[in-house]
Amino acid sequence: MATFKVEGGHQLRGEITPQGAKNEALQILCAVLLTPEKVTIENIPNIIDVNKLIAILGDLGVKVNQLDESTYEFQADEVNIDYLSSEAFKEDGKKLRGSIMVVGPLLARFGKGFIPKPGGDKIGRRRLDTHFEGFINLGAKFRYNKEEHFYGVEATRLKGADMLLDEASVTGTANIVMAAVLAEGITTIYNAACEPYLQQLCNMLNRMGAKITGVGSNLLTIEGVEKLGGTNHRILPDMIEIGSWIGMAAMTRSALTIKDVSWKDLGQIPRVFRKLGIQLEKRGDDIYIPTQDSYEIEDYIDGSLLTVSDAPWPGFTPDLLSIVLVVATQAKGTVLIHQKMFESRLFFVDKLIDMGAKVILCDPHRANVVGMNHKHSLKATTMSSPDIRAGIALLIAALSAKGTSIIHNVEQIDRGYQNIVERLQAVGAKIERIID
Repeated sequence: MATFKVEGGHQLRGEITPQGAKNEALQILCAVLLTPEKVTIENIPNIIDVNKLIAILGDLGVKVNQLDESTYEFQADEVNIDYLSSEAFKEDGKKLRGSIMVVGPLLARFGKGFIPKPGGDKIGRRRLDTHFEGFINLGAKFRYNKEEHFYGVEATRLKGADMLLDEASVTGTANIVMAAVLAEGITTIYNAACEPYLQQLCNMLNRMGAKITGVGSNLLTIEGVEKLGGTNHRILPDMIEIGSWIGMAAMTRSALTIKDVSWKDLGQIPRVFRKLGIQLEKRGDDIYIPTQDSYEIEDYIDGSLLTVSDAPWPGFTPDLLSIVLVVATQAKGTVLIHQKMFESRLFFVDKLIDMGAKVILCDPHRANVVGMNHKHSLKATTMSSPDIRAGIALLIAALSAKGTSIIHNVEQIDRGYQNIVERLQAVGAKIERIID
């Protein structure tokens, strides 16, 4: 087990470059299973969850060749489909939520896909119905082993179908799209997720020979093809990491430049942070956050209290609500944080209250934050990271707090942020990793 020791209260300065997007990487890596030809992927983040998936691909028989620190070449020309029934896969697959997305491409190309019930962050229920209902609509037969919590789908040949998803699930849409590209006939997916990472997947598949139209909308039309070829693909910068660094700069009253952020793919993120009073300057494709001694939360135009809530893209991502909540603790004003999509993601606020934050947890989905306008610093404390996003929010709180904080269970943070200690030290953070 590892721990972070964080000496707070220091201003940061310099440049920080976001890693490749974790959520995109998990989709793109699974897509290499759709072709026997070589696929080269650039800007892959060196983080635990992504490395676990690369290891699973290797165990499936995919040839994995690392070309440099963040570029890999994959070739799935000798896939060992029997590995899906092994005890090793049952153990490895359940440790990673993203492993569910191997099912779609394996079903499309090899006629079957199995997966143990995936794990991941304990942030509430994340059901798999959308995935498997989509596969069933395409003609697959579904089975579930209750004793081993093992899911399976099989089909001789998938056939295109019209479907209306019951939720705009990103991973569900990705999985169904990867199954449909090799299905016979035309598939339409309404209420499809349309976030930039899903658009990236569709564009990559089209370069491989797929026929997907409606990319960027919530209605995708997919004309099945016989086979797909190889391609090169570059992963976008991680928008969640970009939002994390914006929040960190504001909380520590620091001047930071976030490099190469792909502004066009950030959606609501700059707008929401500006509503919290944070100044953001667009400098080419960089974000510059100047030093601010104070930032004031905007009210609505009728004077009512600002509410920041999550929604499917192009709404605000749920992965940044924990960051917004922490940033609001030192803002001037009051904001209601409404986490609609997950019922356990706000349960870290007790740790912020221990640090002196003025937060009222109204229920599992809503928290009211009264900002202290930097008049009272948060107090250092000892705490444990419950999940990736709450963990980074607590780390940001610790960087702004008075005194030295200890954060346990930081493997959770490592799952989403590569080399975080070294990168924060490079901009002046007083942080060190302690191996217990």
